[in-house]
Order: sequence, then C-alpha cells, then structure tokens
Amino acid sequence: MKRYSRALPGRQPGLALAAAIAALTTGAPALAQEENVNEIIVTVRQRAESIEDVPGAVVNFAADDIKRLGLERARDFVNQTPGVSIVQTSAEVGDSQVNIRGINGARDAETNYALVIDGILMTNPSALNREYTNLQSFQVFKGPQGAIYGRNAAAGAFIINTQEPGQDAGGALRLSVAEDDTKVLTGNIGGGVTDTLRLGLTGTYRDSDGYYNNDFAAFEGRDTSIVDYFESWDLSARAIWEPTDKVKVDTKFRYGEVDAASIAFNSVFHIPSLVGLLENGFGFPADVAAGANENVNGHNFKFDNNIIPTNNQESTEFSVKVDYDLGFADLTAWGLYSNIENNLSADGTSGAFGFFFQEQRCRDTTAALNAAGYQLAPPQAIGPTPEFSVFGAYTPTSCDGTQFQERNQKDYSFEVRLASKSDQRLRWLGGLYYLDLQRDVAVNTGIDLDGSVAQTIYAGPSSNNPTEALVADRFDTNVYAVFGSVAYDLTDSIEASFALRYDREEREATSRVPTDAVTQFIDTCGDGGLGGDPINPGLCFGPLSDQDETFDQWQPKFSLTWDITDAITTYASVGVGFKSGGFNNQGSAATVNLFTNTALIYGDGNPADPDSWDGPFSEFAPVLISDKYDEETSTAYEVGAKGRFMDGRLRTEVAVFRTDVDDMQFFEFFVGGFGLLRVVSNIDEVELQGFELSGTFAATDWLNLFAGYSFVDSEIKKNTVRPDTVGNESPYTPEWTGNVGAQVTFPMTDTLDFIGGIDASFVGDTWFHVVQENDRPTGFSAAFGIGPANYTIAQRDAYGVVNLRAGIGADSWSVSAFVTNLLDENYLEEVIPAPEFGGSFISPGTQRRFGVEANFRF
Repeated sequence: MKRYSRALPGRQPGLALAAAIAALTTGAPALAQEENVNEIIVTVRQRAESIEDVPGAVVNFAADDIKRLGLERARDFVNQTPGVSIVQTSAEVGDSQVNIRGINGARDAETNYALVIDGILMTNPSALNREYTNLQSFQVFKGPQGAIYGRNAAAGAFIINTQEPGQDAGGALRLSVAEDDTKVLTGNIGGGVTDTLRLGLTGTYRDSDGYYNNDFAAFEGRDTSIVDYFESWDLSARAIWEPTDKVKVDTKFRYGEVDAASIAFNSVFHIPSLVGLLENGFGFPADVAAGANENVNGHNFKFDNNIIPTNNQESTEFSVKVDYDLGFADLTAWGLYSNIENNLSADGTSGAFGFFFQEQRCRDTTAALNAAGYQLAPPQAIGPTPEFSVFGAYTPTSCDGTQFQERNQKDYSFEVRLASKSDQRLRWLGGLYYLDLQRDVAVNTGIDLDGSVAQTIYAGPSSNNPTEALVADRFDTNVYAVFGSVAYDLTDSIEASFALRYDREEREATSRVPTDAVTQFIDTCGDGGLGGDPINPGLCFGPLSDQDETFDQWQPKFSLTWDITDAITTYASVGVGFKSGGFNNQGSAATVNLFTNTALIYGDGNPADPDSWDGPFSEFAPVLISDKYDEETSTAYEVGAKGRFMDGRLRTEVAVFRTDVDDMQFFEFFVGGFGLLRVVSNIDEVELQGFELSGTFAATDWLNLFAGYSFVDSEIKKNTVRPDTVGNESPYTPEWTGNVGAQVTFPMTDTLDFIGGIDASFVGDTWFHVVQENDRPTGFSAAFGIGPANYTIAQRDAYGVVNLRAGIGADSWSVSAFVTNLLDENYLEEVIPAPEFGGSFISPGTQRRFGVEANFRF
C-alpha cells in the first residue's frame, strides 16, 4: 500500500473539487499513471510519507508555490486553506485568532492548533504571527491531532519546514517596496564550514505606515500615521552538524523585535431605544441619533484617540534537535527555550461610563475640544462638559483613561521519540514530552494626566498615569505527556493506524496586584463612593488566594486508509481533542458579578433565588463567569477521499466531518464601570459538521489552477454562562470559506520566464460572540431607563479579497509587481461585541496596496 517515493515540488490544498465526487462515487476508472509522477511528501504524522497515504485533510504549500503567490505570513497561508480562517493584528501583533472547522483559539487561554517549526513544537501563541522566510514547505493538517502533537492540537496542526543550509556556499535576497512607505527586506546566506558542519544565517526587516490615519493627530498637527504602523526585524542562525552518516544535530537561535501600533478599533452601539432618546429627548439630528443602533458593516471608521498606541514585542528562541539512526529505528530528541515578551498601551474605554468625569484634565480637554468644534463619529458628541457629552471608547479627551496590557511567556520544553523505519509493514512510534511554562498576564486601566502611558502593570498615585483598576497574575504550568502510534498494512491496499497520547497539566495562578493600592475615582466595590476602593474588585472580599488545578486527558485517534485503485484513496478517522483548562485573572468573577449581575439583574435579591431578583433587567439570566475555566474536549469524525487523474495532473480531495465539543473555550471582552476585562469562559456543548472540497489542475506545463471550498454548520447546544444563546452559531466560525487561483511560469526565452499568480480568498458571514440575534441589558439601559441592546447587526458580512502578481525571472533573479486587495474590498477584520457595554469594538481590514519585489539568488 505505502508509496515510499522521493518528494517533488507540488501543491495539494485541502479537499476536493466537485468533479472528484462524481469520479469517486461512480467508480470511474483511474487513468494510467507513471511511477512517482508529482509525488508529494509530507511530514504531518512525524514521518515522511506520500500525501495520499495520510488519513486526513492536508494542505501542502511547496517552496515554488510560496514564491509565485508571495506568501509571507501565517494569514497568507490560511487564506488559501478551505475550512481555516484567521483574525490577526487587530489588537496586537501576538494576537492571532485561528478557527479550524469551527474550533477557535481563545485569547489569554490556549491555541487550537499545534505549531511545529523544523520538527520543534512551539508552545507560545505569539509564535505563529512572524515573518517566514527560506521556506521549504508549509503544511496544514486539519482535524484533531492531539494524539500526535498533544496539548491544544484539538483542531489541527501547522507543520513548517525551512530549507537547511547546503554544503555549497550561497544565499538569497528579497527586497519589496509598496505604498504606505512599506518596505520588506529578507535574506539568507549559508554553506559548509567543514565536511560535517553547515552554517546558515537569516534576517528579516519589515516596516509600514499602515492603512489608517488618526484624525485627532492631524487636527493637532502631529504625524498622522499612528493607527496601524508596524516595524519588525529578526535574525536567525542555524548550524547543521553531521559527525557521521547516522547522527545529525540541528541547532537554531532566533531573536526578534516588533515596534507597532495596537487596538486599531472603533466602538459602535447597538441600542435601538437609545436612538429615540437621543433624537426626542436630547434633540440630536436623526442621522446622528441613528448611530446609537449601527450595523457594524456600514460603519465609517474614524480614529480620534489622543494616546499614541504602542505594541512592543521581544522574542528569543533557542533549540537543539538530534536525530540518530539506530538501524532498526530512528531516535529523535529536541529541547526548546522560548521567551516572548509582549505589551501594549493605548487609549482607554472609560469615557462611556463617566467615572473620570470629575478628574480635572478630563473636564479641561472636553471643554477645549467643544470650543474648537471637534466632531466625533455619531452618536458621540463633545459638549461643554463631560456630563453633557456622549462618549464611546477611544475619544480625543482624557476622559477615556488609558490601558496597558502585558502578556509575557517563557517556556522550556523537551521531547524524545523513537520511530520505526517507514519501509516496513508495521510502523510504530513512541515518546515522552515535558513543558515548563510561565505566563504573566495583566490588564491595567489608568488615569490620563498627560497623554502618555506608564509602561508598567502598576503606576502609583503620584505618577503621570496612576493605576485605577488592575488584574494581573502569574500562571505557572507543568505538562507531562507520553504518546505512541502504530500503523499496520492489513493488506497491500488497506492501512489501519492508531495513536494515543496522555497529557497531564499542573497549573497554578498567583495574583500580582498590590493589595494596598486604592482608586481615586473608580468605585470598584460598588458601594457608591468616589474612589478609595482596592484596584481589583476581587480584593473587596478579602485577599486573592493562590489557585492550582490539574487537568489531564487521554487522546486516542483511530484511522483507516484504503487505496481503492492506484489513483483513488479513501479514509475514515475518529479522534479526541483536548485543550487544558486554566485560570482567568483573579477578580474577574467578582467584577462581572458586581457590575453586571448585581447591578442589572440581581438587584437586592438573592442570587440563588431567581424569583427574588429585582434588578432593572431581572428577566435576563446572569452571566456566570468564573476565575477558572474548564478543559475543552472534542470528538471528531471524518471520512474523505483523494484522487489523482489525467496522469497526475488533476488532484482532488473531498471530506465530510462532524465534531462534538464539550466546554468549548471562548474569549469575552467586558467593559464597564470597572474599566476593561478579558475573560475566558466555557460553552457547554457545541455541534460542528460540514464538508470540504478542493483540487489542483496542471492545465499545461506552465499553468496550474487551484480551488477549494468549505462549509461549516455550527450550533450551540448548551451554554450555562449565557443560556439564552442556545441555538446560536459557534463564535469566530465563518459559515463558509473558499479560494481560487492560478500560477503561471511561461517560458519567454531559453533563459527568461514570465512568472505570476492570482488568488482570491472568500470568507462567509461570521458571528464573533455567542450573543447574536439576542437582547442584553447594559449599563446605559439602566442609567437612562431604556431598553436593552440587540446584537442582530453585529454579524460581519461575507467578503472576498483578490491578490495579483506578475513579473519576469531567470535562474538567479526575478522582478515582480504585485497588488494586494486588488478590488479594494471594504471588510471588517474583527468584531468584538461587549454585550453589557451595549455595542461592539470593530477593526477594519486591509486596503488595496501596490508594490514591486526583487529576488536574487547567489
């Protein structure tokens, strides 16, 4: 059954074209194929094998595909992968929300995928969003891979392989310039130092002014390019030492820095009854009042923040990987040290709640802007005093306060595994894994006294940016795992495989909030006073105790693969996915309970007795947030088929899948009289099912075509945290995704080629919260005696983005022109509803950008 063939360049994205279904289901005979024609070798099961032999949906981007399509960062690859979507860089550079077949990663919790770079499992969620250069392949393996890669591989795996330095000296250089003062420079050089030692060095630099400007900065005469600027650089060194033909030692070091903007969001409102109040009660013009109930897709972005946003990241990674051929088996061992420090500072969200209205600079900046006639996006308005103003978030006044967020992670990990040779009927693998992880997470709300943000989690009352509210914790995790797998050829055409892994995670949380620090303005304890309360609401009820919990799970996966003919392969699999539980910042539960449940629902009633609830919105269910969130487990079923036709020029795949998820982890964003809060909660039961189709066609020797489509039907079956959301869709899950494109390498002369590519990616309608076509009470509702917010208009509309590049090239150089977002599609990158705020925080997508690129090889 097994095809142990050498790898040749090729691309196999996802699952099949509709034509394949007909061929497979009608039993159409396969066309004759030559041995090893266009064989594609992947390593998604930790051993090299033909892509047709993998019992699952695999996407493989080879080096030539990456160059022709200009794929550089993770989102470029995701956009060309049906069933996978990504939200990236809306808030900060280290924040990437990947959704695979309806299973989503959670901010401040864990990813939903395994990330493996050159055989090393990366554990930091920030590691995905980086520059990728000198790539040999980028592989996406969809479906639960916990049995193979362990923790958090509940939805799939990204397997990235870079090119090793060769024995002959050489290298490459790429220079790209584009609109918005965008520059990208990458290069690598390497070669043999001795017969047994090869060294390589890689560097990258990226700089861009971004797409969006700050209107208030322009009003003040400052530099306007401050909304989404980005600058990064990194250096990597690699040494390959092969003292014998049986031993290989691969050592890598990487250091990188990012200096960028953050929180490129506008706030919009979804409170229908507020429209009438503003128009009839306050005399707002109808078109301005209409902004109180705004569809997120029709928003005209206007950035007015008076705080210049920052996002700083430093990354240090060091790894050693040893491969030893024992003859009967291969021994692999590796160790990794990773330290990624990430923080951001930006304007705050507090103006909407008024707790800084008595602060003098808030009053002064409001009066000055009112006198100057400065206009905010409707329904916001600047009056002579804060009390006679309507504020959202991120205004040009100091009434918003500030925010500083920190997410640092340092980890050490080790793995050792022993694998049998692949050229035998029974193939096996076994190993051990260990991870020591330390993560610091903090969210700070501060007083804006001079337009700057103190770069620390706590600033004292005498500073220029005193801390008013703070959640800050250190999370320590130890992970132990044992894993193994066997694959056996039952016949020449049928393989059965079984993988099993046991993961045990020991987690601890320790508060870093100063216990003696108090507020000046915020009433964190809800006792009606002006300041004087602890800066963390959890401290209103006594000290914050250390927390600890152990989470463990067996993760089996069973697969069958059947080569119906030499050209048609079918497979079926069932597997379990696992993401460990963990802890929110301590004080999160107390904050939500006090400012949402007690203020709006419980009132003076007994929380345990719904009949006694007497809050202004006692008919609604409370939001049951905890300082601890539970582990997420899932069971996934998949059947599929792969076909090769027309002498291997046409490749097709199709798959049907279903996943049942228990305690899906979901990120929520709370904003209120306490400042802001990031929380992970659990959705008790989610059902996901769908299908995928895709294929590639080598139409001629110089033209390759590809296309793919994925559909996901998702439904929340049970949700204790928000019971009224049962029946809604899984958050961050597009109903469908698709892609189509072409690659061209047309010989113009004996030495010169025309090279180019066009690709289009499409993303269907997407909800970003469990609250969808639902009403929710808000602080505004209680303050003004109006009805609740409604989130029907918070769904992101479907969109498509087209990219084009064309140029000429020879063996050692190429020059291309390119345009991204060719049709200048207006779309939203992300929508973060904050239901008890009464609106959403939305971030715009990219705009059209033209550029040129030159590549040199030497």
